[in-house]
Amino acid sequence: MKKFQQGFTLIELMIVVAIIGILAAIAIPAYQDFTTRARVSEGLSLTSAAKAGVAEFFQSNSRFPTANASLGLPTAASISGVGVTSVTVGALGVIVVDFNAKVTPAGTATITLTPTSNVGSITWVCTKTNLTDGQVPATCR
Repeated sequence: MKKFQQGFTLIELMIVVAIIGILAAIAIPAYQDFTTRARVSEGLSLTSAAKAGVAEFFQSNSRFPTANASLGLPTAASISGVGVTSVTVGALGVIVVDFNAKVTPAGTATITLTPTSNVGSITWVCTKTNLTDGQVPATCR
């Protein structure tokens, strides 16, 4: 009587587990960078009202604002999100986005947007602290 093989051998199962382990070792860090980049993007989107306010304030007063209140924005801690602790407008219209530990394990990451007046427009220079190029959007590299 012939005996038919049923199921997988131990070696075949070990090969499958090894392949899954290799794929997980590659996918998990890539996913972590993706989620960090999404939270950093959230911080940059929260600055849109502040950026518009700084530009409008400069056009009206020929100088940059010095605080959230001068733009009619809520307090810095009120502008927050999943990965964002606060959005602050400081001296010379500089906007600082503070991130929490959901963005970086150290929890001390920031992005600073510095306005520069050109003829009739404002350009923004982005400076990052404790963030890598892979963790920030292309607009901030």
